Amino acid sequence: MQLFLDTTDTAVLAELADTGLVDGVTTNPTLIAKSGRPMLEVIKEICDLVDGPVSAEVAATDTATILKEGEKLAAIATNVVVKVPLTFEGLKAVQTFAANGIMTNVTLCFSATQAMLAAKAGATFISPFIGRLDDHGADGMDLIQEIRTIYDNYEFDTEILAASIRTSAHVKEAALFGADCATLPPSVFRELIKHPLTDRGLDAFLADWAKTGQSIL
Repeated sequence: MQLFLDTTDTAVLAELADTGLVDGVTTNPTLIAKSGRPMLEVIKEICDLVDGPVSAEVAATDTATILKEGEKLAAIATNVVVKVPLTFEGLKAVQTFAANGIMTNVTLCFSATQAMLAAKAGATFISPFIGRLDDHGADGMDLIQEIRTIYDNYEFDTEILAASIRTSAHVKEAALFGADCATLPPSVFRELIKHPLTDRGLDAFLADWAKTGQSIL
């Protein structure tokens, strides 16, 4: 499973990318606003930090302007993925982007039929919002399973990018149910490696080693 960071904090991104385990980055207008920095500058800096896909979202809602904004974003770097809203206007733009070799991430997906339309339009990624579905009493993982089945049935190439991830359990479940990628906040990325028994076992090993008085070096 590919792991993306959902962040515009380039200092945190640089730290976590150094693990070699970060496959890409996603951003959105809310994260850009929180950064307090010019969007194009932030996206360029992120693209310099990671080789994988970097999603940058358009602000327009009509096809013509989505195409103009998307072309400008795609010109920043070869790994930019243009993030487009899941509307008919957005999907028309996705078809043009696909024909021109520009990667796309169709965002705000909440149903399997939406995901099917995005795949038919030629989206590179589809972003089902797991946490937000959970917030409204649904089970976001049901959506992951439904999309996986439909995509496998028809051999769609669109990758499932589980979004609105809130916990490490979300990441685990998304992986079990066949998501190709997950985008997660840095705090959840750090949670993935943690387990109390790992910490306890390491402490015990280190204490026993200290008693030997030995040194490997």
